[in-house]
Amino acid sequence: MIATSIKWTRHNLFGKPFDVALSLLVIPGVLWIACSILDWALTTARWDIIVQSLRVLMIGVFPADQAWRAWTASAIMAATLGAGLGCVFSFKPHHGLVLALVPLLILIVDHGDPQNALSAAGIVAATSLGWVLTSYVPLSRKAMPAAAFTGFIVVVAVMAPPGVELWGGLLLSVLLTLVTSVLSLPIGILLAFGRQSRLSSLRIICTWYIEVMRSVPLILVVYWIWILMPVLAPQLGLADVARGMIGFTIFYSAYVAEYVRSGLQAVPRAQTEAARSLGISEFDINRSIVLPQALRVVVAPLVGNVLDIFNSAPLVFIIGLTDFLRAGQMILANPQYGDRTFEVLSFLLVTYFLVGSMITYAARKLEDHMATSALSCSNTETSR
Repeated sequence: MIATSIKWTRHNLFGKPFDVALSLLVIPGVLWIACSILDWALTTARWDIIVQSLRVLMIGVFPADQAWRAWTASAIMAATLGAGLGCVFSFKPHHGLVLALVPLLILIVDHGDPQNALSAAGIVAATSLGWVLTSYVPLSRKAMPAAAFTGFIVVVAVMAPPGVELWGGLLLSVLLTLVTSVLSLPIGILLAFGRQSRLSSLRIICTWYIEVMRSVPLILVVYWIWILMPVLAPQLGLADVARGMIGFTIFYSAYVAEYVRSGLQAVPRAQTEAARSLGISEFDINRSIVLPQALRVVVAPLVGNVLDIFNSAPLVFIIGLTDFLRAGQMILANPQYGDRTFEVLSFLLVTYFLVGSMITYAARKLEDHMATSALSCSNTETSR
């Protein structure tokens, strides 16, 4: 391990004279900044504000006596996410050790109060359970779509009684990201095929929709949907959360459509022509031949789109929702915590960084998994 690290350092940081000069210039500065931040975090910063405001940051203005509903919903979503990870790469002991650090750190920072640590431990346990299940029980993967849909219904049913308008914090940001990511994928696929359709009317409509959505800012789309939905469909009585999710889905479906369309163009035309010559219908060609290969090509952009959705979630403040960033601003608006700006913003920064890192890590694993699957399929076809 040490020899490998030394070899990597010598090759990447001190391999050439220019690399040596740049490393000697940059590394001391980076170390100085890191030491300064660490010294501030350990000696000067007062992190008790995070402990006192953790419930607001995690679940917003959800009633304290109903907080168990939000934690239960978080555990269900964590189990679903863990199960999704298990479909991509297997659960390993070191994954469990990393997850176990979360409640341990909360317990240390919380000065021995076990309430928040127990909630975090429950979420970690749910994540690990879903991850282990799909990693070592392959049959469970077939039930993933139905289980995910059922889990979403249960989450809504559990959190709805206190009022949908009270949803907030990191829980709202994650829920908004999941719903938008799931709904925008099939809509984007349909738009991509529609843009390549032989029917000129359908092609024009899909092209117009995609180009309009990609030409306007997200905040404008969300705001207009929030205004127009009560006018166009007053009988539905959609809550602000639902209207925000609709706005996000409408907007990001256009980007998904362009990603998928680029994947469709990468599929060799000879494959579709050969399938047509065998008498296979266009629907079966697109479903069984074209779409799987196209999605394999655009895995990285699609996962990057998920990260964009999560990072754009704070824009729902325009319609009065309290997302993770807005919850931090609410805490700082309290005169009692006016001098804790750096602590709150640092916590928000680290949390966004950790969530984004997990998404990109899962994306790399998914790309490796799909590349390995494609290689094995190619080897099988060659042996035949």
